Amino acid sequence: MMRLACSALLKFTVGLLFVFALLFLPAGSFSYMNAWLFIGLLFGPMLILGVVLLIKSPKLLAKRLETKEKENIQRGVVAVSGILFIAGFIVAGLDFRFGWSRMPLWVVIASSVVLLISYALYAEVMRENAYLSRTVEVQENQRVIDTGLYGIVRHPMYAVTVWLFLAIPLVLGSWWAFLCFVPYIAVIVIRIRHEEKVLEVGLSGYADYKKRVKYRLLPLIW
Repeated sequence: MMRLACSALLKFTVGLLFVFALLFLPAGSFSYMNAWLFIGLLFGPMLILGVVLLIKSPKLLAKRLETKEKENIQRGVVAVSGILFIAGFIVAGLDFRFGWSRMPLWVVIASSVVLLISYALYAEVMRENAYLSRTVEVQENQRVIDTGLYGIVRHPMYAVTVWLFLAIPLVLGSWWAFLCFVPYIAVIVIRIRHEEKVLEVGLSGYADYKKRVKYRLLPLIW
């Protein structure tokens, strides 16, 4: 338990420092208030969720800390996602420094609400699915989850992360950074298409689940 706690705390700290550097170094100032807002909105709930998982579901926490993909396609997807993430944050910082965007306060507030709701749904998905790994794989004794959010779309975690990612640049007050994050939708579509092939082959009952729940990411659309 202590080893898992230390590993989680280390990754949390490294992630926080990484985001801190990506935002404030390009901004050239600590007065970038949107960045402070975003860090509080994301890392506060993240810390709380980590503590809850450590206490109630350490196995799930361990799975979430494992990020090494086995599939070549998925490794590519993760790499592209990381590039978009880094580029978006750097552009947001530069946007603040040079004043490229003029974003209304109501957009920032609404996006902050969307971010918090998205993270709450993220936590709910993890509560519903104990097999939820960050890597694409079929685990031993894994079964199909078809209740709760999984009864609405087949990939609620990805659906939530799309809303989360699109809210981030708006919370940061940058229209230009938003353009950097938009391609994430295409990245997720590629990830889902490949993941479903893996699940159809390796997870019993998944083909029937696809017939019951028709939509992958967004109800009535896809």
